[in-house]
Amino acid sequence: MIEQKLNALFEKHTGKTADTITALPSSGSYRQYYRMKAGNKIAMGAYNPDEKENTAFLSFSRHFHKQGLPVPAIYAANEAEHIYLLEDLGDTTLFAFLSESRRGHDFTEDIVGFYKKVIAALPKFQVLAAKGLDFNVCYPRAQFDKQSMLWDLSYFKYYFLKLAKISFDEQKLEDDFQSFTDYLLQTDCSYFLYRDFQSRNIMLKNGEPYFIDYQGGRKGALQYDIASLLYDAKADIPNDIRLSLLDYYIDCLTKYVPVSKKEFISYYYGYVLIRIMQALGAYGFRGFYEKKEHFLQSIPYALDNLKWILANNEIPIKLPTLMTILHTLSESESLRQLGKKDSKLKVAINSFSYKHGIPADNSGNGGGFVFDCRALHNPGKYEEYKQLSGRDKEVIEFLAKEPAMYEFMNHVYGLIDRTVEKYLERKFFNLQVSFGCTGGQHRSVFCANLLADHLKKKFDIEIMLHHRELEKQISPSL
Repeated sequence: MIEQKLNALFEKHTGKTADTITALPSSGSYRQYYRMKAGNKIAMGAYNPDEKENTAFLSFSRHFHKQGLPVPAIYAANEAEHIYLLEDLGDTTLFAFLSESRRGHDFTEDIVGFYKKVIAALPKFQVLAAKGLDFNVCYPRAQFDKQSMLWDLSYFKYYFLKLAKISFDEQKLEDDFQSFTDYLLQTDCSYFLYRDFQSRNIMLKNGEPYFIDYQGGRKGALQYDIASLLYDAKADIPNDIRLSLLDYYIDCLTKYVPVSKKEFISYYYGYVLIRIMQALGAYGFRGFYEKKEHFLQSIPYALDNLKWILANNEIPIKLPTLMTILHTLSESESLRQLGKKDSKLKVAINSFSYKHGIPADNSGNGGGFVFDCRALHNPGKYEEYKQLSGRDKEVIEFLAKEPAMYEFMNHVYGLIDRTVEKYLERKFFNLQVSFGCTGGQHRSVFCANLLADHLKKKFDIEIMLHHRELEKQISPSL
């Protein structure tokens, strides 16, 4: 139904029905995105059941676009149906660019140069675009005020500390939260706060940065967004680069508002801490609670950031319980191991029937490969093989005699081997490969088994092999 409604909106906007509608992998939100094409007409379709969040995003996007800021253009919207069409900015995020361009722990000149482009744009959102912006549409609050901060700190307390089984005195911690938020609010909080200004929300198009996912924006302090960018956990920016980029940001900011560097930095590291705690809360919710393991892999990076902050900076107020907890976290080897325990690449290999749809990727990683085996000779057409599967000797012998089968698989091996090599090099953790055929019984099963054997012999990785339709036959309740 969502795709049908988006297609109707696409047709109304372009005059054409979309030839293809491709669902994109989900990320850390509940929004759904679709790439839509009809000839040379391309758009991104979005569905979000949260009406107020849609209102904020659409209102901000239109305002920013009028101000000449690099955000996606809004083509059309049907807010009653919770859908809209926007400009397709491609697939390359700043984080993807960073992962591809980085050599070991080094930040290349190209990476630093692109970060400077991003940073130079930030004050335009915070200062210039804040003028005339309708803050009445902000959701869930119009300002990153005391209530907003306490929500983030409670998120950290309940979804990270509690689920990670960190002991603390709840009343004393709440007392410190009150003192900490009072301190942060002493700075000027009248600017636009982007809220989630980090490498996965910055796109690269034609060598220039474009910005997305600002629907949580509201009034707030200048320090928060630059803290979000520079202490983005898995970006793992070296500390000397962080410091130089902070100086560059302050230089850029002074073009728009007067800035006392000393005063700015005095509050900056407090905002770094609250951002790290908010991020840990998100990792805990997605990782511990929702069981999306790849979020746990960000924990060691966040703890390294926390450790450096605590060793090199001091918040000028007494927060005894909170600081004890943060020091405990920064030194926790068990939490570091929790994030690293699945460091071996996992390759999920599936066989399936197209009648029942392509298998979902439950790793949260998205992407991967789907190979269509239906062009291959089908043993299932012959009576003697109908009750057998691609695991049975007779079917294996039948398919092993087919030259087209090995031509097909050699192409598969070439693609998957190269991808596995890159994933290992870039320290990725999940890859999914699925083989589909008519019944999910013969050809797809045989191909999945061949790939599993091939990868086991060639790489030190974890293979998870699932024959979905065969497993349903064994366990009808699944």
